[in-house]
Amino acid sequence: MVDSLTYKPIGIVHSPFKDPKNIPIQAAASTGAKGTIEIYVEYAEGLVDLEGFSHIMLLYHFHLVKAGSLMVKPFLDDKLHGVFATRAPARPNPIGISTVKLTRIEGNTLHIQDLDIIDGTPLIDIKPYVPEFDCRKTDKIGWFTEKINKLSSTRDDGRFCK
Repeated sequence: MVDSLTYKPIGIVHSPFKDPKNIPIQAAASTGAKGTIEIYVEYAEGLVDLEGFSHIMLLYHFHLVKAGSLMVKPFLDDKLHGVFATRAPARPNPIGISTVKLTRIEGNTLHIQDLDIIDGTPLIDIKPYVPEFDCRKTDKIGWFTEKINKLSSTRDDGRFCK
């Protein structure tokens, strides 16, 4: 059994969002928000061929999050839910995931848009977004079913999931 894990950031996210109160709720509601990712030089070689993808998935550390509870009241609801049934940032392991648009790469700098990440966030990993691998038809979305319409109607053009 593994008792603990240690990850080293591969870079840092630079975004227009300086205050957690102003961050869009989910990347789908942040259409047009632009930022960059500075990949640390020792990891720059890992960017080879990434420019061939229009979207990438970012895994990052919620570095500003304080310890949370296993029961949380998410932004879309007034009722408590188990943290694993939500996308709340305060979690036992404060790891975030966002799918963003990759607009270009200059050296070790990725230019991205449609992000929902606070400035200065440590980046843990990058994975290419491939709709044929990453989209799944779902039968149910839990308590989100009655709340999903509260999200901004600003959405991608539909190329994510068909």
